[in-house]
Parts: sequence; C-alpha cells; structure tokens
Amino acid sequence: MVRYLRPAALSAAALVLLLATDGTAAQSADLALTAARVGTLPPRPAAPAPARAPGAVPAAFLPSATVLADPGRALLRAVPHELFTGPGFDACSAPPLEAMRAWHGSSPFGAVGIYTSGRQRACGQAQLTADWVRQVRALGWRLLPTHVGLQAPCSNNPRKPQKIDPANAVQQGRDEAAEAVRGAQAVGLGPGSPVYLDMEAYPPGDPVCAKAVVDFTLGWTQALHGAGYWSGFYSSVDSGVADLVSAVRAGAAPAPDALWYARWDGRDTTDGSGAVPDDMWTGHQRIHQYLGEVHETYGGVGLDIDRDELDAVVAR
Repeated sequence: MVRYLRPAALSAAALVLLLATDGTAAQSADLALTAARVGTLPPRPAAPAPARAPGAVPAAFLPSATVLADPGRALLRAVPHELFTGPGFDACSAPPLEAMRAWHGSSPFGAVGIYTSGRQRACGQAQLTADWVRQVRALGWRLLPTHVGLQAPCSNNPRKPQKIDPANAVQQGRDEAAEAVRGAQAVGLGPGSPVYLDMEAYPPGDPVCAKAVVDFTLGWTQALHGAGYWSGFYSSVDSGVADLVSAVRAGAAPAPDALWYARWDGRDTTDGSGAVPDDMWTGHQRIHQYLGEVHETYGGVGLDIDRDELDAVVAR
C-alpha cells in the first residue's frame, strides 16, 4: 500500500454535495463489535453523540446522508468472529511460508495483511493459496484479507486506472464485495472473516469524488454483511478516512465495521492520530498503518513491509 498524505480541506459547500441522499430506504449505522475475542454481537448501541468531528462542518449544515437498508447485519449476530490487538504488518505479496515461519516468534508481529482479491492489486500473489492460508493460520498468524478494486474517480494513481463511476457507485461497491467474498472463499476464509477495502489516497476537496467513494463503501458494506462477512475500510486519513468520517457523522449507513487508517507518523497506537473522532469506531474497530515501505529482517529473512497496530476484527 503506497499513499500520499495531504491536508484535509473539504469546504462546507463540498460536504453538502458529498452527503446528498440517494433516497434509499433508511437504516441507522451499527458500528460495534463485541469485546470478546470470539463471540456474537451485543445489542445495538446508542447513536454516537453529535459532537463535531475534526474537519467536519456543524451538523446543522448537513443534509440527509446516503442510507442503505442493511438486512445482512442481523446475520452477523450469529456468526462467530475474532479480534486481535497488537502489532501486525502488510506486504505487497503474501510472503513465502519460509518467511512466515521465520518471522513467527522472532518478530513482534502477530497479524499479516494479505491481498485476497481485486483487479488492481499491485503485486502478484503466487504464494497465496488455500494451503498457504491453512499453514500460516496453523502457525498462529491472524489475517487481514484485503481487496483492491475500483478507486476514487479523482484518483491520479497511474498504477490503478480503473475508477468508480459516481452515477453507479453503490452498485459497483456491491459488485466489488461479491468479488471479494469469492476471493476470500477461494483461500478458505469463510463467513465471520472481515475483508478490508483498499481505497488508495486521492486528492481531497472534490465533492463528487468524495460522495462516490462514500457511496461505493456503503454498497460494499451492505453486500458484505449480506454474505456474512465483516466490512473493513482502508484509506489515508486525509482523503478516504476524512470523507467517511464526515459522512457517517451525518448519518450515512451502513458504515464499515472496522477502520484501517493510514498516517505514517511512527506512532504504534490506534488512538485515531487526531483524525478519527474519539466516539467513532471505538469498539475494537481500528487499525493504524503507522509506518510504510520499510525493510525488516527477523529470523534471518528480510521483507519489505508496512507496519500496523491492530485492535480490530481479523480472519478466523
């Protein structure tokens, strides 16, 4: 995952356009995961206090947000899931089994991000098979399945040219979720696992672009829930995360269950880094990618990785 970070600079007018409703049936967002390492969901929590989020305009200036029905959310209450708290890493390609064996116990990490699906994955995945997943899990590793599909309409990343169509963003999000479920199942990761949507950084300040990203993510979440999978969202704090925070604050739903935010500040915490409000994604729902593109060696094996700190749902 390679990002650039820019200051969040959405104006009030941009946010008004971003959060325009699509008229779909309403249902409130549910952002809680159980604190148990394996278990079922607790009762629906009270809505978060309407405090102003960093970078957001006061709620009085925000119209109705895009809201989708989320009948699949109820299915997840009966599906066991697992949480992991501690250090992890992600690599462009799934590392060889020999590397995973060497790093287990000799490195500080207990979880690894893997790119299980997506037409715009940057690297090949020759190692990533159902057998690789089975053996890595047997070693004790926890997994963060990640999907790299369509990107923001305003993205200027030449390596990921396929972009969301703002007029069809919700349905495209649903379609990507279906592809992600097939990818997870192909390597043996069934219901109760999360899949994290990789939305690379994009230039902030474009309301049409921001709304497309948010609507795409809502459709993604709705469809994953319907298939029995948890929804995760990965992006830079200055683009995708900032736009999602503002939209969810205004009532957009269903919100992703876990937020994987990129801010390369070198701080191995999940405190939000000043970008995620204290009352959002608080129930074991955060991952912080705090250091990127570093080379580290453990057990005599070197890998190029990004460092992460986790307090969120992982694949069982």
